[in-house]
Amino acid sequence: MRYLAVPRTLCFILHGDDVLLIQRGQHKRLFPGKVNGVGGHVEAGEDVAASAVREIYEETGLMVHDLWLAGVVHIDSRLGQAEPLADGARPGVMVFVFTAQARDRATRASEEGELLWVPLDEVHALDWPEGNPQLLLLALEARQTGRPFSLQLS
Repeated sequence: MRYLAVPRTLCFILHGDDVLLIQRGQHKRLFPGKVNGVGGHVEAGEDVAASAVREIYEETGLMVHDLWLAGVVHIDSRLGQAEPLADGARPGVMVFVFTAQARDRATRASEEGELLWVPLDEVHALDWPEGNPQLLLLALEARQTGRPFSLQLS
């Protein structure tokens, strides 16, 4: 059997020296109360860039420009991020990490959590899913060098 993976997007939206993060609601199944970029599932028939733009708009109300694929993270099925299939098998998750530029800071609330514009030099002090802003830092470095990253989490 071939490996199965659920595609998701994660986007770090920049404006000046700040990044837009979402502090996930306490009611969320994954990472309640933690901060991260915005994103979500890729819908059937949707490419990953279109998914990123849609998720950004749904969660923030922002229209972005300069969307750039910074990297891909493969999360092994043993970490249990995806819902089990009907046969009990657990697919992995493939996260497509983007950066984008916001034209302005005028966001609107969503049920996903609280939106926060955070200065880039303050991101280390926040409560991230893995305890640090690793994916944000990798995305920023990839954007600066022009070389997307690839990461395996198992």
